[in-house]
Amino acid sequence: MDCLIIKEGFPLLSFLIFFPLAGAVVMFFFSGERFARWWTLCITTVEAIASLPLITGFDTTTVKYQFAEMHPWIPQWHINYILGVDGISILLVLLSTLIMPFCVLASWRYIKTRVTQFMICLLIMQVSMVGLFVALDFMLFWVFWEFMLIPMYLLIAVWGGPRKEYASIKFFIYTMAGSVFLLVAIIALYLKNGSFFIPDMMWKNYSTTFQMLVFLAFFLAFAIKVPMFPFHTWLPAAHVEAPTAGSVILASVLLKMGTYGMLRFCIPITPEATFTLAPYILWLSIAGIMYGGFTALAQHDMKKLVAYSSVGHMGFVTLGIFILNSRGIEGAIMQMINHGVTTGALFLCVGMIYERTHSRELRLATGVGKYMPWYVTFLAFFSLSSFGFPGTNSFIGEFLVLAGTFDVNKPLALAAIPGTVLAAAYMLRMLQKIIWGGTDNPDQSYLNDLGFREIITLAPFLFFVFWIGLGPQPFIDMMHTSVVNLLQQLGEWQQQANVAALFLP
Repeated sequence: MDCLIIKEGFPLLSFLIFFPLAGAVVMFFFSGERFARWWTLCITTVEAIASLPLITGFDTTTVKYQFAEMHPWIPQWHINYILGVDGISILLVLLSTLIMPFCVLASWRYIKTRVTQFMICLLIMQVSMVGLFVALDFMLFWVFWEFMLIPMYLLIAVWGGPRKEYASIKFFIYTMAGSVFLLVAIIALYLKNGSFFIPDMMWKNYSTTFQMLVFLAFFLAFAIKVPMFPFHTWLPAAHVEAPTAGSVILASVLLKMGTYGMLRFCIPITPEATFTLAPYILWLSIAGIMYGGFTALAQHDMKKLVAYSSVGHMGFVTLGIFILNSRGIEGAIMQMINHGVTTGALFLCVGMIYERTHSRELRLATGVGKYMPWYVTFLAFFSLSSFGFPGTNSFIGEFLVLAGTFDVNKPLALAAIPGTVLAAAYMLRMLQKIIWGGTDNPDQSYLNDLGFREIITLAPFLFFVFWIGLGPQPFIDMMHTSVVNLLQQLGEWQQQANVAALFLP
């Protein structure tokens, strides 16, 4: 337990987990769509503000888990309620809290039926998202991992599009299958260690066979969640059929649960298996980057285009993680945040045009630039960010990942570069059609430009696009000590185990 800095006084992390749950319980006793909207906006706004002390109180010089809380839960099974954040998880916690008020604003008019139940699902989603990133007991982590399934399933199945049943069931089956592998790995580690405390499981001398089996169980669970190619087939259907807020949460936070798991568990718990299998995962990441790019380029549905772009963007994240150097891993964490900001904003933009045209088809949204200048301005900046234009947030993440990859293997880095070109191709193609279109554009004169609520929803995303793009150092400083410590421990293990440096054929 020496790795914890116990938080005295107000239990901030527990508050961030259970405050949205308390807000959801209140809505069971009060009816009314207007109340549900305003109450949920207030709860998520207070939650976002309450998470800011994580920034001001975070010590960037220590590798210990901060704001920690520890209480017995099920002592006879060695299960405890243990929370904490470090440089790897803190930005993901903040992403989870800060993005939710804007999901509520995006649903203000989009959701017209069962509004109270929809808002309850959003608040329960926030409970699982925050809880997962701060849990330091493996059973607690797994509870939050599973807790996420039901509200997201309902968001798609109840408020989704025409094929919502298919999309929700496919999402549930894929994710539940991954959860089974994750649970098996957790139980195996408990039988070895006699504890569910995650830090106690790291850097142990497990046998090669045990590490390989645990790593594969971890990897399947996390690869499905990312999702990595070829485990990605549930994602486009879920994104397309989900309501706008569901797509934003799915892209911005839920996909990061998989890459967070790879970084938090695969490397420190199964380092030998990581070294053995990393070359194959790296080339699988390249395949995902290329597949996502080419498939997005072929789409005529805006939501499918953004959904398939996620497969390519998350390929850069897994590439950075398994290249196993500081530039790569820091770039991967930055890209997790960048993808959450940019892709979440793009889904908001798609939802706003869908509210007006009742279609996601590019051909029905062509030429709106003349009538919606505010809309296309936001869309242009988010599109530039999506393909990593210099000065935007995604450029920083992709640059660090590619620089880290060049340090290890130049052919691998060169193989990833076409992915950035493809991203520029499909985003600029979409942007050209929406802003200008062609000579046979449909009549768009009936469209109204963005209102005050919609501008307020998109403006913070644009702020982070340029803040991270022009001044990323504060974000890198928050993660740097934890990343360096992870790699130092990996290097010490490598020397003790007498394992050669990562070999990339």
